[in-house]
Amino acid sequence: MIPDRPSDPSLDPWEEPSNALVAQLRARKAGSRAPRLNDPFPDFMLPDSQGHHVALRNLIGSGPVVLGFLRGRWCPYCAQELAAWHDAMPRLEAEGGTFVAISAETGGLAERFRCEIAPGARMLCDIDHGLAMMLGLAFPIGEDLHRLYVDAGLDLAGIFGNSGRILPITATYVIDADGIVRYAFVDPDFRVRADPAAVIAAVEALRGQPRD
Repeated sequence: MIPDRPSDPSLDPWEEPSNALVAQLRARKAGSRAPRLNDPFPDFMLPDSQGHHVALRNLIGSGPVVLGFLRGRWCPYCAQELAAWHDAMPRLEAEGGTFVAISAETGGLAERFRCEIAPGARMLCDIDHGLAMMLGLAFPIGEDLHRLYVDAGLDLAGIFGNSGRILPITATYVIDADGIVRYAFVDPDFRVRADPAAVIAAVEALRGQPRD
């Protein structure tokens, strides 16, 4: 899923800094340490947006889980992705899968994100980007980009409850009932997202496969 984006910086003042950020991340091979296809996905426990602690081992107990790492409601690409999953969830659930979004937003913002766009989804709160950092999916944004966000009125410190100088790389995983990665989409360009249809096809392919 690649949202349309203008090529004229006068129409999109964020295009040039976004392109520069993506180029830096690619040069640093950001996300290259993240789990890959057929890797075991580390077990974790996070609070959901309603305050209940949730472990991966419990999520996968009833079948494959799609984990979507998002930046937050403030990111239009994340809002579009979550909306796409809202539409795709019935197809995913028909194949025995469950969609779980992950956001580091605090102070009720993650729950608002869920309720406004995909009320049927479950939203986990990755406080201080702890899980993203453990997986190699977090990076420092640098002072120049941080200042641009501040000047634009975007208070990442308030949104995340920290310094506001770290963001996650958006990613999508399918984790099977044994905790193994069966689909992985990791791209440092936050404007490029996994196609829900391809993700659901990966879940469908798991049906009838014997467990190790």
